Amino acid sequence: MAEQHSSYAFATRALHVGQDSAQWKSRAVVPPIVMATTFAQFEPAVTARFEYGRSGNPTRNSLELCMASLDKAKHSLIFSSGVACEVNITHLLQAGGHIITDTQVYCGIDRYFRKCASKFDLTIDYVDFCDLNQVAKAAESNLQRGSKSGLVWLESPTNPLLKVTDIRAVTSTLKNINPNVIIAIDNTFMSPYFQSPLELGVDLVMTSITKYVNGHSDVVMGSISTNRTELYDRLKYLQNAIGAVPSPIDCFMVNRSIKTLALRMEKHQKNAMAVALFLESHPLVKRVLYLGLESHPQHQLVLKQCKGFTGMIAAYLEGTLETMCKFLSYLKIFTLGESLGAVESLIELPAIMTHEMMGQWARDKIGISDTLVRISIGVEDVDDLIGDLDQALKRSQPTN
Repeated sequence: MAEQHSSYAFATRALHVGQDSAQWKSRAVVPPIVMATTFAQFEPAVTARFEYGRSGNPTRNSLELCMASLDKAKHSLIFSSGVACEVNITHLLQAGGHIITDTQVYCGIDRYFRKCASKFDLTIDYVDFCDLNQVAKAAESNLQRGSKSGLVWLESPTNPLLKVTDIRAVTSTLKNINPNVIIAIDNTFMSPYFQSPLELGVDLVMTSITKYVNGHSDVVMGSISTNRTELYDRLKYLQNAIGAVPSPIDCFMVNRSIKTLALRMEKHQKNAMAVALFLESHPLVKRVLYLGLESHPQHQLVLKQCKGFTGMIAAYLEGTLETMCKFLSYLKIFTLGESLGAVESLIELPAIMTHEMMGQWARDKIGISDTLVRISIGVEDVDDLIGDLDQALKRSQPTN
């Protein structure tokens, strides 16, 4: 199982790739936590592979091999957060470069592009990736401005409204116009278990490991996977030069958690489908967005390019902001908090939590109202989850 790619199924690769006991003299079945910041050299510049902790670490290497296999990639690099991945990818551009991203791109990514990366004289075009004409115009405009390279940042499904991009159609359109463009995608909501974007034409897959891949709300981490060796070499240099690497302990914890990713994703999906159907039939819920529901506007596209529906739900409830706050306060099992993809069920109010920084006008434009809740369904007993939502919905409504 030493090879990154194999004929084995996802769950088997998650358990074994990068974990081969033969790589350790002790033959430890679990990759050990190697805390060393430096490694003894046989003679100047002659090493046993590792030389300094920022440049490489055996525990991190095990995880990078595993993530590459799960993403169906030749290479994977692990970073200290998903945002660190974004920063390193953006550093692939030259000053004055060009970025195309979605009108619904996650606000944390947008904040970095607008407030930080813009200082490098980068220009940013926002398009609806569901409209291939907009995509083509942005790519052609980029070439007309004299930029032969550039970055396209996809997110599918989007956070929190679960809009889905036809990844293959978008990548084909972009590459036909500009073969040199670098196409990256945030695959966090789906995880490598339910979506394999490299097979759909993207160059780089970014995953916030903090979410589903680790899945236990105790590690912040990100990964970038690619089949393009020249991009890997550049990103490997940046990983070392910029230095946003995770600790060996965090890598050890994800090496442990990733072994149950397949099991967890199946349970997340099963629970989420039941909860989504319950919410869709509830008189106090106006609209439910879930990839597995036939009512989702892009359900057929999801069936075509994904292997499942994940555990994320967005729902518009009846009432006002005050009603939402009451509803959230009455929940007993769901944890009110940011983040997602954990074994425990999480719920939040994007308008005043994760997406508050967007401002009212921007939120209204894309449909993040005061009555929209984002729900990350965990792996608890689904009847308990449904019962908790039901009692909180009923209690939050004003009495006559």
